[in-house]
This record gives sequence, structure tokens and C-alpha cells, in this order.
Amino acid sequence: MKAIVLNAPGGLDHISLTDLPDPGQPGPGQIRVAIHATSLNFHDLLVASGKVPTADRRILMADGAGVVDATGEGVTDFKPGDRVVSTFFPQWTEGDVIASVGDFGQTPGDGAQGFAAEYVVRPASHFTLAPAGWSHAEAATLTTSGLTAWRALVVDAGLKAGDTVLTLGTGGVSITALQIAKSMGANVIVTSSSDEKLARVKALGADHVINYRSTPQWGERVREITGGRGADVVIELGGPGTLAQSIEAVRIGGHIALIGVLTGMEGVIPTAMLMAKQARLQGLVVGSNRMQQEFVRALNQTGIRPVISDRFEGLASVGEAFSHMAGRKHFGKITVEW
Repeated sequence: MKAIVLNAPGGLDHISLTDLPDPGQPGPGQIRVAIHATSLNFHDLLVASGKVPTADRRILMADGAGVVDATGEGVTDFKPGDRVVSTFFPQWTEGDVIASVGDFGQTPGDGAQGFAAEYVVRPASHFTLAPAGWSHAEAATLTTSGLTAWRALVVDAGLKAGDTVLTLGTGGVSITALQIAKSMGANVIVTSSSDEKLARVKALGADHVINYRSTPQWGERVREITGGRGADVVIELGGPGTLAQSIEAVRIGGHIALIGVLTGMEGVIPTAMLMAKQARLQGLVVGSNRMQQEFVRALNQTGIRPVISDRFEGLASVGEAFSHMAGRKHFGKITVEW
């Protein structure tokens, strides 16, 4: 079968389309899946570029969507022909966060083999059903960025109608957060450096937009928009370069979901302001299989569909898709389908 592998020491020029042995038939508790699509995430880019070291000839990509080809003995949750989507932490089925998710040792495309392949054989618990009627490319957006937005808003922050959500940027997590929040009756504020992208999020339902280049003190602007109260929930994707403004923007007793580190790995946190706000700052990385099942049920009910700005065709185009992602010109998700 064909697969996309990363050769040591990493880097986009070390990605290759390779022939690998077919994984064979599923054993007890396993399913064989014909993978047809993946979507790109910042984590995948870090691995592919060599900034996150991984094993030589690692099959890339955390996200995978496809069709169940065969089931092993004892599998009852899936049958051949079911459309399924992978999970980011296959060992985390439900409940509170478990210790083994801390090092990405079992995360596909990082510590374990990923989904940029024609076929995989994995335990059935590594997948959930895909939303009804979704294409494989659409379903592949759920595993990482989609579930992250759902967990941040619904599982961790307990979002409710009438709340105000601030989300930073227009990548996959932010756009999905906008869609989820609007479907639940929340007010949404979105930041970006591009007026063109801000116009697009307005068309998707954003109530207010802020260009952070022309308004560098955007935390103060959020408080103005909310009548001095601040945002109930902040989807924080920048990290050290934006966290101070996010703390300025959040309401007293509000929730900041620390998801991304696009501006770097370390920085100064205004701890006095965070303490005075009595806000909760919670780091998170994706979620469990149970959370993904709940997210899929919600998607089937609401009719939300992912926003895909760039679609690449064929396994061989994965490297090209990463180069496009590195330019940060996309809006929503980038997918590869084969």
C-alpha cells in the first residue's frame, strides 16, 4: 500500500510517498479501515518540519477518515461499510484526563504511526462514527481541531446561551468554535490581522470582529464591546504573545482555554491581573473518545459543516499541503483526500 512517511531528521523536504506492506486483516477487537482523507493541524506541521522529533519513517497525520473494510472478532460498535474518523488520544476512551496523554507517545503521526496511508488496522476504540452525510474530508477535520473547540467550549467552559465567546484568529479551531458557539446561542467576537478574513467570519455569524494590528489593545476593545464586563470564554491560540490581552479581555470569573502556542513556547504572564480577575486558565489538548462521540451527536443535530478553505487531492500532495499551511494564508481547514 501507499503511505506518506517522514524520514529523519524531519523537514518538509524529507516527506516521501512510500510503498509499505499491507497491514493485513484485523484481529480480535480490531477493525481494518480504508483511509480516504486527512486534515492538517499545527501539531502535524511541527512534526513534519522536524520541530517535534519522532521515529524515522513515521507515517504522518493525526487525523484520518475512511470506511470500515473488515472487523475482527468481538467488534460490535462498527460493521463493514461504516464511515469512521480517528481519535487523537486512542488510549483515552472516557473520563478525566489520563497520565499517558502527556507525551503524545500514542498519538498517531507523532509517537505512533499516523493515517496518511491507504489502509490501517487498529483497535476499534481508536475510532468513532463520522457525522451522517459528511464527506471523508469533512469528517477528517473532527479529530484534532474540531474536538478541541468542542471540549474548550462545552466540556470545560460549560458554554450556555447568552455567553460571550472571544476566539483568536481564523484557523480550524477558531472557525469551529465560532460555529459551535453560534449554534448554542452565544455572542462571538473574532480577532484577525486580515480585514478580508474578518469579513468572512462576519458572514459565518460573528457578532463583532477586531483587527488586532490596527487595535493592538484588543483586550480593552473586547471589554468595550461587552459593556465593561468582558468575555465569558476566551479561545486562546496565540500563547505568550497574546495571553496578556486575553486576560485583559476575560470577565471576572471567566474561562480562558489555552490551546495554541503560535507565538512561542514561553513568555511573561501577568499573574496579578489573572489573580484579580479570578479567571480560570486551563490548558487543553483535544479530548477523549467519549467527547468525540458527543460532539458527533451534536453535529448530527445542529447541521454544522466544517469550513474547508483548501483541498488537496492525492496522498502525494501532503507535502504541498504542509507548505501551504506554513504560509498561514488558509481560513478554516486544509484537507487532503485520496
